[in-house]
Amino acid sequence: MISFADRVRGVIFGTAYGDAMGAVVEKMTHARIKEQYGRVETVRTRWWKADWPEALRLGRMRGEGIVTDDTLMTLALMNVYCTERRHLDAYDMANEFVKEIAFRPRYIPEFGREALILDRLFYPEKHIYNRHVLANCEPREGGSGNMVNCGAAMYISPVGIVNACDPKAAYDEAILFASGHQISYGLEAAGVLAACVAKAFEPGVVVQDIVDTALHYAKDGTKRAIHDVCARALELRAEKEDRSRVVQALHEAIAPYSPIGDDVNRSIDKLGIPSNHYTPSRLFSIEELPMALGYILLHDGDLTEAVKDGASSGRDTDSIGVMIGAIVGAMQGAGAIPADDIAALEEASRQNLQTQCDRFIEAATAIIQQDLAYNERRQQLLHSIKIKAVEV
Repeated sequence: MISFADRVRGVIFGTAYGDAMGAVVEKMTHARIKEQYGRVETVRTRWWKADWPEALRLGRMRGEGIVTDDTLMTLALMNVYCTERRHLDAYDMANEFVKEIAFRPRYIPEFGREALILDRLFYPEKHIYNRHVLANCEPREGGSGNMVNCGAAMYISPVGIVNACDPKAAYDEAILFASGHQISYGLEAAGVLAACVAKAFEPGVVVQDIVDTALHYAKDGTKRAIHDVCARALELRAEKEDRSRVVQALHEAIAPYSPIGDDVNRSIDKLGIPSNHYTPSRLFSIEELPMALGYILLHDGDLTEAVKDGASSGRDTDSIGVMIGAIVGAMQGAGAIPADDIAALEEASRQNLQTQCDRFIEAATAIIQQDLAYNERRQQLLHSIKIKAVEV
């Protein structure tokens, strides 16, 4: 039996593992990854931009176990739970979470020095600071006007942990909290991923249970994208060693819902040209969550194989890896992640993941115990009402 504590460690180490694996090839196409790397096999891999003058000028580094903002934001959310010791909503996004990312320096692995997480964030995640600190918005409207992307889903797994075995509660809390950051299908993905992580804590859960949970809670384009990608992944199980064919088929399946394709970079020639990329839509989905679920299904819950293929599939590879690692890590615990890679993560990223996990496990356990006590009290009250109604 895998303990709650080991499952929590599985989520967090799985997040960091998937992040570091995908970070070395983020924004590359699958074809370029195949040509340069074959497949990403370990976190001890050299970053494809390691010798670029731009990277050296900006003082940025990846590879060899270095994690990105996906992991840093996940750890920040864990810290909020450790501080508040209760369930969260958008007001906590506007308060304690902003403090974590914008006012409390910590070691940033990509910089190799202490800085604010905010200094490392991409613009859609900086939107949190703009809206809640500079614009002083109503917290539940914090996501308004943001670029729709996977930025909330990539760090939402702690919500699934504090709602372990209750995917409905995880979905609801993720939507409440992440509404301070994202909108439309970016917000929807956060809710669905949290529900998947919560479901993955159930003893005996299998991969199809996770997919069914995602389909049960997902809405609109997110639901359809997950359905189509996962259906295609099932069909491809017998051909999974033909990785290029798998990538092509899964990219074809996601294309109607995320039409950007391999053209993920922003360049001057795109300015002024109208498109519906990254804009709110009931028809679209982020790419990362359906792709992550597809690779989990393709490899029937084999964490390392799913992460290796997901991280080598191209485009937003670190977030795909993060979502695979978080879900399967919850199912299988930290033992599913290679010990050598865990050691490399701890050494290169210097986040003291084990210590942070232990602190969060204690806080999450306290929150869940509060829920159980509340539910017991509610059951007693309802039973009392029923008895009184019969007496009358």
